[in-house]
Amino acid sequence: MTVSFDEKARRIQENLAQVRCRLAEAARRSGRSPDQVRITAVTKYVGLEEIRLLVEAGCRLLGESRPQALWAKADALADLPICWHLVGHLQRNKVARTLPVVQMIQSVDSLRLIEALDAEARRRQKPIPVLLEVNISGEAAKTGLPPQEIEPILAQLPRFPYVQVQGLMTLAGLEGGLDRARREFAALRNLRDRLRTVCPEGVRLDELSMGMSGDFEAAVEEGATIVRIGSALFEGVLPG
Repeated sequence: MTVSFDEKARRIQENLAQVRCRLAEAARRSGRSPDQVRITAVTKYVGLEEIRLLVEAGCRLLGESRPQALWAKADALADLPICWHLVGHLQRNKVARTLPVVQMIQSVDSLRLIEALDAEARRRQKPIPVLLEVNISGEAAKTGLPPQEIEPILAQLPRFPYVQVQGLMTLAGLEGGLDRARREFAALRNLRDRLRTVCPEGVRLDELSMGMSGDFEAAVEEGATIVRIGSALFEGVLPG
């Protein structure tokens, strides 16, 4: 069934309001202000019309997981006040094309990528904020750094002054349900708290990006400062 333009706009507005309400309630349950948590709207599989409606509804922080799709969408929507984040894997040969488009990369998963980002950001004379992606679940199919590799990387950050590490990101395990997801979110928060005691000067690790449409309330309760929401924002709008 085709959804009319006006109906799409209405549903996206309602979905965004509902997500914000659920986020606020989760923040209050954990003794935090809703203002301490930002929504990154993930636009994978989402068309330009739906993205425009979401931005018009008031959500301007968008995340794309595929660099080529990010480039195309950023070009097509250049007239809108969008803050783009890359939330998926980035290959080093795509760094130069990606950096001019994004305000943050949430998915840095290797020292070699940090080296490439620093070199390009230095060339552009514009530091790039990033999050280190942690494979907290240990699943072989997932990207991200093993938890034990984060501290050695932090120790090397003074070599890369144009890469501004601001925190950690993770995806919950594919199986195990909400209870497992909550344990993994807590594990990332505990890792961040421990690493704060050994960070080089200037590295704060303030941000925790964790939680998606199915588990973001648990993530907020466990300390998320950024949640990555896709399907919950576009329910009743996209085919299927």
